[in-house]
Amino acid sequence: MRYAILIERGPRNFSAYVPDLPGCVATGDTLDEVKELMRQAIELHMAGLKEDGLVVDEPTSLCEYVEVELATN
Repeated sequence: MRYAILIERGPRNFSAYVPDLPGCVATGDTLDEVKELMRQAIELHMAGLKEDGLVVDEPTSLCEYVEVELATN
């Protein structure tokens, strides 16, 4: 499965979460580290869902960018 993740840059590190898996989060010192930790967190989260007998739904979130123009005075 392929999940969308949202990564935010903080003053000292990066944090990430998965919109399709509430509570599935990770933080890392670098972008590469947070992406790897997020992959591991998703795998662990999905294993926990299966262990609890819950269905692992297909991801539905999408990532897009929108172009905006800044107003000039």
